Amino acid sequence: MSEIGSYGVVRLSLVPMRGKPSDAAEMTSQLLFGEHYRVVEPSDDGMWLKVKNAFDDYEGWIDKKQHHTISEPYFDQIDSSEYKICTDFVEKILFNQQLSFVTCGAILPLLNNPIFKDEENVAFNGSSKSLHQKIEIPAMISLAKKYLNTPYLWGGRSPFGIDCSGFTQVVFRIAGYSLPRDSSQQILKGEEVKFEETVAGDLAFFTNKSGKMNHVGLVIENNEVIHASGKVRIDQLDNKGILNAEVGKYTHHLFKIKRVIK
Repeated sequence: MSEIGSYGVVRLSLVPMRGKPSDAAEMTSQLLFGEHYRVVEPSDDGMWLKVKNAFDDYEGWIDKKQHHTISEPYFDQIDSSEYKICTDFVEKILFNQQLSFVTCGAILPLLNNPIFKDEENVAFNGSSKSLHQKIEIPAMISLAKKYLNTPYLWGGRSPFGIDCSGFTQVVFRIAGYSLPRDSSQQILKGEEVKFEETVAGDLAFFTNKSGKMNHVGLVIENNEVIHASGKVRIDQLDNKGILNAEVGKYTHHLFKIKRVIK
């Protein structure tokens, strides 16, 4: 039980978060390289840890073998420092004398970190920006388009598999804005606008055939929406919903438009 109250940071390309402490359990989300978290509780067998992502308070189980312990001062430093966030789709990082790959949305270690000496030797030649620096909506849309054709993956947050709310969350985070993890949480943010007032950068929420809100996408130019459905794709958007030109029918019914970026 000594794990409770400890802290961790991801030192792999990504770490799956699961609904239960088992490799066979549903993957509910992912932690990307550099994201830090609190340990909530260990599993009964001690092989899994329930953790809470410091960025969005999302909880899930991770394999203890993928846990990298950090001190409370280092955890607090990550919270308060202006770290860099990776803007390349995929890039190499030489960290602690080992080569790894990181993806869009990865948080990059500070150089010459005074707290962890084993993190002093970091080499990263890719593109990045300050974590909290906000970028303009056209640049955010260009970033979102990098994900085109990324396969849909329930619980995914990376260029190798992403779900609809993971897509909007990561894109907004790289752009300097915070969104919760799930669409049911994201819809509570911002202010509702009429479809006729929709502009690029708004979030569009949709219902399925049974009327349940279960999908979100990013409104872009020319009355289009970029969203993860089968893959990250661009489709036509109107006041009825998403019109998929490939199949010639509406695949999602429009529920609400929310403006998070004013």
